[in-house]
Amino acid sequence: MERFSQLTDGQTERLVYLVILLVALGSYAVVSSHGRIATQLRHMVLWGLLITGVAAGYALWDGMRMGSTAVQTADGGGLVVRRGFDGHFHLTLALTGPSGVAHPVRFIVDTGASDMVLTRADAAKLGFGASDLRFLGIARTANGTTRTAQVTLARAELEGHQATRVRALVNEGELHASLLGMGYLERFARIEIARDQLRITF
Repeated sequence: MERFSQLTDGQTERLVYLVILLVALGSYAVVSSHGRIATQLRHMVLWGLLITGVAAGYALWDGMRMGSTAVQTADGGGLVVRRGFDGHFHLTLALTGPSGVAHPVRFIVDTGASDMVLTRADAAKLGFGASDLRFLGIARTANGTTRTAQVTLARAELEGHQATRVRALVNEGELHASLLGMGYLERFARIEIARDQLRITF
């Protein structure tokens, strides 16, 4: 009981959608294989269950999609980001590296990290080749110690807000996603996390 009382509103909503979806699919399986009602009525029930399942699935997917979307505040002075289905906040920045072309890079917001950290794949997409990376730094993470290479981005843009000559680190080890740390976030006036929402004030 204690575990369920700690669920946030967004998590509870997604759990309800998931339960509805599972009940609908389970009921469909039972009726289709063991139902002994009139054919016409059985078809009506099956269609109803299918429609319910599709609606619940769409609502669940919409909740996941919204969790990774940054929305401008009403006054245009900031962003509101909903927590993703994976429990993290995500932001997509347009980054420009040596290639001179801006590419979208999806980050996990990590307020416990001091720097912007790129995966090797994202760094390569921006034009940082193997010869550009000198892994001279050391980073200690939950997965152990790894080496890092410092790079400088020509430009980083978030929802129209641009910064030039942005410092970033490239992680030599396996990193499932690039991390957006305070080295970049502190450029904004305020960062606030309240329940399932991250608020950024420009």
